[in-house]
Amino acid sequence: MASQWEDFYATHLPPSDFEDNRSLLKEFCDRHNKSGRRIVLVTSGGTTIPLEHNTVRFVDNFSAGTRGAASAEYFLEHDYSVIFLYRAKSLEPFTRHFNGQKFMDMLVLQNSGPNTTISVKPDNVDVLAPVLESYKTVQEGGRILYITFTTLSDYFWLLRAACECLTIFGNRALLYLAAAVSDFYIPSSEIPTHKIQSAAGVPNIQLQLVPKMLAPLVSLWVPHAFVVSFKLETDENILIRKAREALNKYKHKLVIGNMLQSRRQKVVFVTQENSYELVLTREQMLNGLEIEDLIVSNCIASHDQFVSS
Repeated sequence: MASQWEDFYATHLPPSDFEDNRSLLKEFCDRHNKSGRRIVLVTSGGTTIPLEHNTVRFVDNFSAGTRGAASAEYFLEHDYSVIFLYRAKSLEPFTRHFNGQKFMDMLVLQNSGPNTTISVKPDNVDVLAPVLESYKTVQEGGRILYITFTTLSDYFWLLRAACECLTIFGNRALLYLAAAVSDFYIPSSEIPTHKIQSAAGVPNIQLQLVPKMLAPLVSLWVPHAFVVSFKLETDENILIRKAREALNKYKHKLVIGNMLQSRRQKVVFVTQENSYELVLTREQMLNGLEIEDLIVSNCIASHDQFVSS
């Protein structure tokens, strides 16, 4: 009898560009495995649950991709190669610093006869230059691969493909699962083909529990990797208990817990042995330090210990 996660793959088609992305993943992993460098898969952003096959409406998960995008930058600073599996149109490493109109306000348009030039305002050069330099260095070294998803099904297909390619790294692979993955979904067989018509009245939508892909990921797909998952709660009284329950159930290495209200200032690291908090002080926040800097540094320290042991 097939498990729930196997049933999911059997009843949901891969995304249309799946084979292209799988080829990109394999080439990236093969190339960086030869270099001996460590690698991290960072997942980021929220998954959608379509309400129609020709999707007009969908159920979304709350996430702009801030944690994943920032963390990917810090892993690159620590010389990891990065697979960035992220929700289309969510925040990306480097460009996240200049999102939307903020970037346009940094530019000056100069018309001089037939020639038009664009330059950066002098006051903004010190802000843009270090980010641009880091971006260029990473791109020239081919050290980051961007792969996008939209739906829950897209994400699961691409997650498994990435894991299959990462097996060659053994314990040098780190999985940093920061995406906000839906807990509920509508099976593909129960979704109408066309847009739900409001004239038909209030639709009766029945959600089902999403299969927990962390189980096969840890035990089958990348059994030697260092796997980090995230737990977001709104009730602080259950956070550590829920994190430890996940560790006991899925047997991975680390859960990073955070509260919805304070996720930018405080997280808690939960392992089988202990738990401890990382907290930004007010002074650190005023100086522009991001909590992801501390999170990534601590994850890498744990990964170091894992590889050594």
